[in-house]
Amino acid sequence: MKRQEYQPILITDAARSQDDQLTSRQKRYVLMMGVRVGCIVVGAVLVGLRPPLLWLWLTLCALGMVLIPWLAVLLANDRPPKEEHRLAGRFQPRRRDDSPPMSLTAEERPHKVIDAEP
Repeated sequence: MKRQEYQPILITDAARSQDDQLTSRQKRYVLMMGVRVGCIVVGAVLVGLRPPLLWLWLTLCALGMVLIPWLAVLLANDRPPKEEHRLAGRFQPRRRDDSPPMSLTAEERPHKVIDAEP
């Protein structure tokens, strides 16, 4: 039996916690909604100032007011992909590896001496 190499689990390979993911999604959502409010304010100011190409500026502001909330909701609900589908184990046989990660082979194990009483 060939001994498998022990590969330590690195903390840098660990996934972000659920709380960290939720916090970053909430911050992104609030930021995008802040940009939407900015579009509304800029649109109102532009109407009062009547700059050249007002129709173009108002169209861009309206697109921002409509598209940004849609994108904000999509991105706020976005999660990292799962590594394995939850039903994948039902259709594929599982491999059983009963040995712990750092188990010893039969030759490397210390032998127990059992005293036999007469």
